[in-house]
Order: sequence, then structure tokens, then C-alpha cells
Amino acid sequence: MGMADPNIGRKLNNRYQLVELVGQGSMGRVYAAKDTLLGGVPVAIKFLSQAMLTQKMRDRFEREATTCALLGQRSIHIIRVSDYGIDEDGIPFYVMEYLQGRNLSEIIVQQPLKLPRFLSISRQICLGLQTAHHGIPISGKLCPIVHRDIKPSNILVIQDDSFGELTKVLDFGIAKTLQSDSSQTNCFMGTLAYSSPEQMEGQELDARSDLYSMGVMMYQMLTGKMPINADTHTFGSWYRAHHKYHPRAFLEANATIKVPKVLETLIMSCLSKEPGDRPQTAIDIIKALEPLEQRFGSGREIGKRIEAVLSKLPVTDRPSPPQNLDPDEACRRLSWPANTPIGDISFPKPIPTSQDPLVALWVMLSQDEIERRRDCTRNTHFLFAPPPHPVMLWLTVLYNKQHGPRWLSSYIDLKTTYGQQLTRLSGENGEYRIVFFAKENPQKCANVLTSRIEPAQCKLFKDWITMGQMAPKTNASGTAKAQLKQALEGLKPKILMQLESMYGSGSDDILE
Repeated sequence: MGMADPNIGRKLNNRYQLVELVGQGSMGRVYAAKDTLLGGVPVAIKFLSQAMLTQKMRDRFEREATTCALLGQRSIHIIRVSDYGIDEDGIPFYVMEYLQGRNLSEIIVQQPLKLPRFLSISRQICLGLQTAHHGIPISGKLCPIVHRDIKPSNILVIQDDSFGELTKVLDFGIAKTLQSDSSQTNCFMGTLAYSSPEQMEGQELDARSDLYSMGVMMYQMLTGKMPINADTHTFGSWYRAHHKYHPRAFLEANATIKVPKVLETLIMSCLSKEPGDRPQTAIDIIKALEPLEQRFGSGREIGKRIEAVLSKLPVTDRPSPPQNLDPDEACRRLSWPANTPIGDISFPKPIPTSQDPLVALWVMLSQDEIERRRDCTRNTHFLFAPPPHPVMLWLTVLYNKQHGPRWLSSYIDLKTTYGQQLTRLSGENGEYRIVFFAKENPQKCANVLTSRIEPAQCKLFKDWITMGQMAPKTNASGTAKAQLKQALEGLKPKILMQLESMYGSGSDDILE
């Protein structure tokens, strides 16, 4: 142990309390910290290293923070950045989400990935890459971002309760914004073993260079080995390898694994020397993986079934005039349940009345947000994960033109008696109340809206409940939720397009 790190325990900009050093990146150090302004929420903070305090590096570091902040808002598969600052010694830092997970290189070292896990992780990385390649708005126009350093140590895999395994792309430290005016000469930047031939040449890169690196990584995920090896670990040797050597066949790299021929072909095409011979976009890779996911993966089937159900259901519930919104006195008299936390949450729970119980979605938002949603379309979708562990995702979208969508989703475990009763009741009622509570005043119900459930949907509930009753005992609800969440992410843009086409496009509200 050298000297004690003077940063530990330090309070940065009177807000972030540094807890421990958790990593050294290419450009600086990363600390775990607590955000004291938000009650001690854990965050991670990256400092630019003191050895790099040139103006050029400062600019690059600031660009990295901005890039991640804009991309992290657009994709759950890119690390989120929430703040940027300069400490009292003039050293820039930025604040990002604190993620507890393992990087992909630690996982591969133990053993090659099994096919379903490989498919899920690869798809998630490609979704993150596609968001970056699609670009971020810089002074009014979309500028694509090329990561330039895709490799296993820059991919983090997190166990997430509602998602199963969530994958995030990290470290946009040497990412490049493609702007038309970037004519400066390029030096080589990247990691030798994962760099595309054109990257080794210092050429202007586009998305296809990242897809070459993705190919190297996919090969490694499946075999535990590299597709191409250099004679020595030098620039010249790797330059030759990427330009001249052909990737070895999978069986040659690892005789113990079975890889479907189409998958081997796809990965080999990512490793083509010429960018024009590779898949041209990350979406092309996702599309090529899709048939494999249907055969070997876990989550995709559901998405397809939901699509089928959705396409048959009309979009209903335009804002109705106040007079026929006769919200039951029962709802108005409710107060927020004492044992439920105060925060942006929603959950379904029946309300007893003198007649039959009413099904209600209890929603807590800020006072302002409730005001913004007083006059809004309610759009309801139910997604279903079939056995072994039937789970339903109940999605309510509050939409108005000015404020865009607000997504409220809850999971209902159809193997529990409670979940079955709630679903049966919803089907019998054919509608439910949305009861709003303001965080600022949880004692009083702030507004009540009614939302209909389509008759076609109510019929489906019966089948789902039966499946729930018949399903064997398992503890797979986490996997089912993960599949539903993933299917939902794919559906959001479609639902939004439906709504926008009905009401004209809303604000540029980024999906929450």
C-alpha cells in the first residue's frame, strides 16, 4: 500500500462524498461516491488524470461527459451521466450512475458464454451501439458517434431484478463525433487486438469499424479465444494481423463448442477486412441474430406474441369530457397507503366499495406532473410472459400532445392468488380507475381518471389466469419480468408512433 488516498472521505463541490477508488480508466480514475443532495444515493465519479490536464484533453473529457449524458438518456444500454464539474484544484470530473456488475472480460475468462446468454448480451450491446451510431444533436444536426474502443472490458453486465441481465456500454473516452468538418489527420487510437484494419491506418472511421470490434468480441464470447493472433504484441505485428490474417474457424479455436453455422457466418462477416463486406449497421446484426433468438433465446417469442395481440386492439380512450368522468367518491377519499414509499411509483390495487371492488392503478407523481396529465389520453396495453412462470406487464400510457408520454408499468405475477384475482376483477370490470397522489401531499387523492380495457383483452385474461393456475412451481419470475421489460422497450416506439399519428407529434419528449 502506498500513501492513503487523500480523496477518500472528501466532499466534492459540497455535494458528492467520495467513498473509494473503484477503477483506473484510460483517461483517469473512477471513485464510488454518495450524492448527499439526494440523500446519499450511490454514484460513480470519473476524474481526468492530472497527467492529462492539457486543454485538448480537457475538451475531450468534457465531450465524453456530454456524449454519455445525451446517449444514456436515449438508451438503457449506455452508461448514464448526470453531472459535470471542475473541482477546487481545477480538475474536471463527471458523475455517472453507480453500477455493480462484472465486466465482460471477467466473465469470458471463466468460460465461453452459452448461446442464450451470448444472444441476449450481444443484442443489448448492439442496441447501445445503434443509439450511438444514430447520433446526438450537436448545434441542431444529428452527429453519429463511433465508440472506437469496443472490447470486453468496456462492457458491463449487471444483474437487475426487473431485467434479468442488463448490459451497458462504458467508456466513450476516445469516442469520435462524426462531423463533416473533421478533416484533421488522425493518429491511431484504440486497443490493438480489437481494432479494425482501417482504424490501424488512422483513417476516418464510421460505424462499421465498431462492428469489426464487435465481431472480435462476439468470437471471443463464444470460443474464449481471439479470432486473429499477432506474432508479437506490437503495433506493426497487429497491423499485419488485421490486414493479412484470416480469422480461424470456430472449431479450430475451440473444439468443444457447437456454434450454429449462420452465427459463425455472421461473425466472420463482421470480421471482413473491407468495411463494405461487413453488416452495415448494428441493427443488421440484431436482425441476423433474431431467428437464433427465436430458437435458442429466452425473450423474443413474447415480443412477437404481444405484437400480434396489439395489432388486433384498437387504440381508445381519447380525453373524455368531465361530465361523464364520475369518479367514485371512494377514490376521492383515499389517502396514500402508509407502508408505501413516497416517490414516482405506480401499482395496481383494488379499492373496496359498497358494491363490487373497483380495480385501481395507484400513481404517485409530482403535483406539476399531475396537473400536466389532467387532460390526457389513456392508452392501456397488457403484455404477457407465458409459462413456466406466467407474468403480466400492465402498461398505462398517459399522453398529451404538449408533454408527450408518461409510461406507467407494473408486473402482476399470475402464479399468485392475488395476481389471479386482480386480473379476473379487471376483466370483469372492463375498466379501471387511475388514482393520482402528489408526492407533496400524499394524504389526499389529487385526481381520478377512468381507463377502459378492451373486450378482446378481457377474454385473453381468462386464458392467462388458467395458465397461471396450471403452471408448475418455479422461481423464474425474474426472467419473465426481464423478458417483458425487454419486449416493452421494443414496443414503446411503436405505441408512441400510434399516439403521435392520432394527435400530431408531441414534444421531443425522450422516453422516460
